[in-house]
Amino acid sequence: MNHDIIKAVTDFIFLADKPEKSDVIFLPGGTDPCPPETAARLYREGYAPLLVPSGKFSVKRDRFPGVSCRADIYNGNYETECSFFTDVLVKNGVPLSAIAGENEAVHTRDNADFSRRLTDRIGLSVKKALLVCKSFHARRSLCFYQLAFPETEFLVIPADSFGISRENWFCSEKGMDRVFGELERCGWQFLGDLKKSLSEKSEN
Repeated sequence: MNHDIIKAVTDFIFLADKPEKSDVIFLPGGTDPCPPETAARLYREGYAPLLVPSGKFSVKRDRFPGVSCRADIYNGNYETECSFFTDVLVKNGVPLSAIAGENEAVHTRDNADFSRRLTDRIGLSVKKALLVCKSFHARRSLCFYQLAFPETEFLVIPADSFGISRENWFCSEKGMDRVFGELERCGWQFLGDLKKSLSEKSEN
């Protein structure tokens, strides 16, 4: 593959910021323990007092499919991605009192929108947030959370999952499928939002 194409796709999809003191750590759901393990470390290091894991299970499934790795450690009878992430957080030193989970989301837009409903319900004003997600999911996650929290400054803290990273995604068919799948979704999943924004600007 052309090196310029690899660099352009990599720079667009894979985002990474240095963590700073924040109001909350957001966690879009999944089956890999790496994101919640990363979030637990950030909590222990004092970067935020509250964590918001979000997720039921994929809209393509009718149940939580199981833990993708380290199932010997995370071996609960999880019904949702949120319950799985919560167990990972607790087993990595986060008290339940610091977790406010959302267990109805079935895709990334839901993760963001339902997390916004939760923070509004508990009266939390989010000025700055850490977004901990799979590294290849970073751009799409950020876009949806920015739509749900337009007043919030987000710092993306990626966690490499399924053996796919910024450095190696283009070295395997699995990595290329994941990353180009994200690239495609970053187009059509936001088309309606962009058209709506354009229409509102023209009306004003």
